[in-house]
Amino acid sequence: MKSREMMEPVDWVDPLIDTANRRFFFLTTASRPFGMVNLSPDTRAGENAWKSGYRYTDSHVLWFSHVHAWQLCGIPVMPTLGEMRGPQGSNQYKSRFSHKSEVAEPGYHALTLEDYNIRAELTATVRVGFHRYTFNEAGRAWILLDLPATIMLPMSDCVLEQVDDNAFAGYVENEATRRRPKRTKIYFYIQFDDTPTECVCWYNDGSVEKLNGRTRNSGLAVGYDVEAGTVLQLRVGISYCGAEYAKDNVVRECDHWDFDAVRSDAWREWNDSLKRIRVEGGTDAQKTKFYTDLFHAQKGRRRVSDAAGTYLDMTGIQPQVRQIPPDDNGLPRYDHHNSDALWGAAWTINVLWPLVCPQITHNFCNTFLDMYRNGGLIPRGPSGGNYTFVMTAPTSTTLLVSAWMQGIRTFDIETAYRGMIKNHAPGGLMSKAGYEHQSCRGGGVEFYLERGYVPQGIEADAFHTHAAATMTLEYAYHDWALAQLAKELGQYDDYDKLMGRSENYRHLWDPDTKFMRPRNMDGSFVEPFDPMSQEGWEEGNAYHYRWYAPHDVPGLIELFGSRETFITELDNLFRMAEAHDFIAPHGRHNEGYMDYGNQPCTYLAHLFNHAGAPWLTQKWVRRIVQAVKSDITPYAGYGGDEDQGFMGSLNALMAIGLFSVHGGCDQEPFLELSSPVFDRIVINLDPEYYSGTTFTIETENNGAGDRYIQSAELNGRPLETWWIYHRTIVEGGHLRLVLGPEPNENWANTPIDT
Repeated sequence: MKSREMMEPVDWVDPLIDTANRRFFFLTTASRPFGMVNLSPDTRAGENAWKSGYRYTDSHVLWFSHVHAWQLCGIPVMPTLGEMRGPQGSNQYKSRFSHKSEVAEPGYHALTLEDYNIRAELTATVRVGFHRYTFNEAGRAWILLDLPATIMLPMSDCVLEQVDDNAFAGYVENEATRRRPKRTKIYFYIQFDDTPTECVCWYNDGSVEKLNGRTRNSGLAVGYDVEAGTVLQLRVGISYCGAEYAKDNVVRECDHWDFDAVRSDAWREWNDSLKRIRVEGGTDAQKTKFYTDLFHAQKGRRRVSDAAGTYLDMTGIQPQVRQIPPDDNGLPRYDHHNSDALWGAAWTINVLWPLVCPQITHNFCNTFLDMYRNGGLIPRGPSGGNYTFVMTAPTSTTLLVSAWMQGIRTFDIETAYRGMIKNHAPGGLMSKAGYEHQSCRGGGVEFYLERGYVPQGIEADAFHTHAAATMTLEYAYHDWALAQLAKELGQYDDYDKLMGRSENYRHLWDPDTKFMRPRNMDGSFVEPFDPMSQEGWEEGNAYHYRWYAPHDVPGLIELFGSRETFITELDNLFRMAEAHDFIAPHGRHNEGYMDYGNQPCTYLAHLFNHAGAPWLTQKWVRRIVQAVKSDITPYAGYGGDEDQGFMGSLNALMAIGLFSVHGGCDQEPFLELSSPVFDRIVINLDPEYYSGTTFTIETENNGAGDRYIQSAELNGRPLETWWIYHRTIVEGGHLRLVLGPEPNENWANTPIDT
């Protein structure tokens, strides 16, 4: 056990925080940052992301599976001793385990399978899962590969063949879903460190036979006669392109059997990623939560390209293996990633990633442009090379624009701009509501362009068509973001048009109620008006979306009538929401006045900055963090859906006191201040992207409870603004904040419009 003073950032991470509540992809321990392989135990299975994966409250392990991604899963492995129970299913061959002997950390997971007295250890490279099993009793050992099993989604096919005395290759095929409409294969190459005594396969009808060459839709049991103390190891390489690419990933990343070396390298890689931000001061619990949040921010959106740069293009009729261009050293210039939507990314990963892992933003920008070149559209969220059209709005716009504006310029901006312009027009992402694969109606862009709003009542084979008001507000914000890039690129006609469209949020404003309201096809407001209703809104209600003009807070203040009214109404909302800890039940987001456990509300506390009341931003950010973001037990900590890095990124940003309501999309991006929870924060900047070395934030008179900025100095000079330019940060520098328990209403109280 290391002393507190000797602990590195990775040592503070506790992956088991909030694992009693989360969905399938939440716990992935044996993995690398954004790794293709995310190997971890599953304690439940089923055709639902919320009813599968690892739950802390469960008592049995079903297997250890290799892919825990949005809409993708596969390749479960389970060691057993005694009777071969593969045909009986995981409910028969599962094993009890205890948290007392469990170790979960970034890059490593270990536990004891008590029914078999086997110590199971897992680690990984980016694309290879590494297993080490120690058998503490003698007998017949079986390593079960239950390839057809429903892990989180059913498999439509699986193929397996023995390719060497101790090696097997094949694929599992994830069945198509409403979200990902094409079946998706995950190929594997599995190698054992010892030649098995026996290999048998089993089928759905319960029959068992000796493996003889190639088999389909069967499980595999690899048998060994073991003595007490025998150690068996296996390596599982995966690829979306083919089994030969999976084998090549093993050769390139893990051509040895030194488990401890891979574990140590995983520890180092995670620590290198996490130490991009070093914090001092605060409590042990605050450090644990911060680095766990930063860990989640850097793992959820998986790589899907191979070590040599091959990737699978699923945008056309037939899958095609394509090649990422190499750099001067012959290595891929970027990696491809799988992703859910970027819905809400403007206030989370789009702000954090450029500071701590700009290479990942670079990867995503180039992934999206390859999909545009191959398939004709920049995606909202790709899954295994598929378009998914998940959620609403062209949310990739803010990722691309914010990347460019924040200095990540390692992608073809002219091609990106053409793709974004297409997405903001009929036939693009503004035409498609959620999962609208075969048509371009549900997004209602034609109504938006003609009337200035999307009406309720559009009929389409799509999700979210009930949320026309949400789409209107989101389109206006994304139009503003694209306008900033248009101006930067000298496209002034586009700039004028997009800026005009960015004011379309005003068409939903009802001056009588002072709320945004959805409109019917005939232009009338939907009646009766209930601000808690979800009609017109995506995962929220009118209380949540009343403020949705993040790009034009001065214009929104004008609609409220005065700055004082705006501040009072927003402060009242926080006072009401404090009674339910600022969150709503998952799946019932409209039942709370606010939901800081879900994307649409995550910028609200920072609106006080823009209205000239930064002390209220400082107050409410602190209270949100304390109420719902600070628990470090397995039973809480995220207060909602930690959706592949969104909540982790938000929590980390609030803890260090930096944010961007505009999502980093200004021509001169700036970051907003609140009161950090730590005494000292050092951001170590990536020299490949930025000229500076470090940016340091130091606080004086910090402590628990409400803390307000009394004064500030930037690089030794008084700072009288609640914001600092992004370029100032990445050039390196020093920010000093003096805090106190009472608000200083005279510091930086200038609204954004002046």
